[in-house]
Amino acid sequence: MTSAPGVLRADPELERTRAHQRAWGWYDWANSAYVTTTGTVLISPYLTALARADACPDLVAGQVCDERLSILGLPVAVGSLAPYTITVATLVSAVVLLFVGAVADRHPRPTHLLGGLAWSGAAAASAMFFLQGSSWQLGVLLVVVANLCLGASTVVYDALLNRVAHPDDRDKVSSRAWALGYLGGGLLLALNLGLMQVHESLGLSYEMAIRISLLSAGLWWAVFTLIPVVGLRRIRGTTAPPVDRAAGVLGGTFTQLRHTFGELRSYPHTLTFLLAYLFFNDGIQTVITSASLYGTEALGFDTSQMIITILVVQFVAFGGALAFGVVAGRVGAKRTVLGGILMWTLVVAFAYFVPAGAFGVWLVCAVLIGTVMGGTQALSRSLYSQLVPQGRESEFFSFYQAMERGTSWFGTLAFGLTYQLTGSYRPAILVTIAFFVVGGLILTRVRVREGIAMAGNEQPRIV
Repeated sequence: MTSAPGVLRADPELERTRAHQRAWGWYDWANSAYVTTTGTVLISPYLTALARADACPDLVAGQVCDERLSILGLPVAVGSLAPYTITVATLVSAVVLLFVGAVADRHPRPTHLLGGLAWSGAAAASAMFFLQGSSWQLGVLLVVVANLCLGASTVVYDALLNRVAHPDDRDKVSSRAWALGYLGGGLLLALNLGLMQVHESLGLSYEMAIRISLLSAGLWWAVFTLIPVVGLRRIRGTTAPPVDRAAGVLGGTFTQLRHTFGELRSYPHTLTFLLAYLFFNDGIQTVITSASLYGTEALGFDTSQMIITILVVQFVAFGGALAFGVVAGRVGAKRTVLGGILMWTLVVAFAYFVPAGAFGVWLVCAVLIGTVMGGTQALSRSLYSQLVPQGRESEFFSFYQAMERGTSWFGTLAFGLTYQLTGSYRPAILVTIAFFVVGGLILTRVRVREGIAMAGNEQPRIV
């Protein structure tokens, strides 16, 4: 195997073992509990309820709270607090992750860095148990910290894929880890939703059931992070010291980032992939985040039906990710991702025609989303891993994560503007097809083997 200049590469056969691959994949299981239970289902409505209690303490049930919160002197509507918080956390992450990636490539023990970032995020997630009454300010802080640590730890985690898996095995290893994440996230979500259904019989208030669920997601994240941290403890950093030794880690990081931005033109196919990912991933994220709104407002489903929908998507995505990994092993990741993008386009078109109130048809749509969702994302990760230069995996995966976070509002903006112009969620969901089409067309222009050669990596058998 060739190595980039200045890279001190350990014997890959000592790192690319089944034990390392299994340990690595458990971090998907660990953090998916927070993503699903807290990030997807609970924190936005709960944070909104805390803000409403502060802005309208005497609100009568059924009334609308018209008061505004004051944040840094700016008036903010109660209903806008949660999405604004997520937006701020996302944009801050997009900038910070670039520095995390550069630091991670110089860290002597990357798994220690992974654990430190993950446990910091898990601590913030667990501390959400103490959110009650009108403590929305603490909630905003904890959400920002937890999401930032999640993104930063994911940069380190994704980069380790290159260390634990041979190029021929990365699609399979990434798909299995992603499937494990959906299984773990779905399992804890099912347990927490069950708790919220029977809270009265257990002598708990509904608020306490939510707080316990938030705590469980943080503890789950913390406990299961032990598996990759312990299992990968022998992996060491593999790059040379910063370019400017006297500058230290921080100064060397700034220097390296300047060099990297200047060298990006040397990796045109890596850049083209990132551009394609910007579009088709934005389509995926828009469908995921807007599905519940579309189901409740356009199709008239209630909360319990949407909970069932989320669980169906989670557990079907487990099998979908595994199936996509098998297909990629036969036809290559690029063709499989392109097939997944085509399937996303068809799924969105199908959702457009689902009749209002037809829950059975809607569940068919949920099964289709679950089938394609995990596989497309898992294979995008493994395909990109082939295109990043050795010894700078974390730095380049920080671009990957920053691209996802820094531009993930394009699709939701298009969704919102379309609804505002048409007054209907049906054309709004249909507009996401444009993101899949553009992303797919750009991806066809990526010459994967040429990009792998430019990055100085070993060629896999099938791409």
